[in-house]
Amino acid sequence: MNAAYLYLAVAICSEVVATVSMKAVKGLSTPIPLLLMIVGYGVAFWMLTLVVRTVPVGVAYAVWAGLGIVMVSVAALFIYGQKLDIPAMLGMGLIVLGVVVIQLFSKTVGH
Repeated sequence: MNAAYLYLAVAICSEVVATVSMKAVKGLSTPIPLLLMIVGYGVAFWMLTLVVRTVPVGVAYAVWAGLGIVMVSVAALFIYGQKLDIPAMLGMGLIVLGVVVIQLFSKTVGH
């Protein structure tokens, strides 16, 4: 596995932790979720800067944002009980399909 994709996985997971923690921040009065949010976004953007050294920025951002959306939604389901309707799930399925198409067929990915 290319190191850039390991960094991208860390960036995505960090962004998911930060975004899911955001709901629990409650006006900056809860220190642990606030710390998770700040550190999570810091690590996410740091890792993303390492990724774009070798992966085209458009591809890196598409994968980061697309998978982040889906993972945040799944985490919100389990942590906060937030459910998605059929159109939301279909839309996210299309996002995942888009990421798969980029990874399998795009010549800009740099396999």
